[in-house]
Amino acid sequence: MNYSKEDKLQTLHERMEKLVDMLDTLDPEKTEVEDIDRIISMLDDLEAQCQQYRQQYE
Repeated sequence: MNYSKEDKLQTLHERMEKLVDMLDTLDPEKTEVEDIDRIISMLDDLEAQCQQYRQQYE
């Protein structure tokens, strides 16, 4: 299925908002290494997707 540029950017924006919301709810005293690893992985995925979209629409 082909999604428009706007649809892709909206999905990316929603994923970023969810990540920010999750970061806001983390309790630093209870955060485990696995949680931090998961966040780093999510950031890496978002970065890769941003780069892919940037290349696709240049």
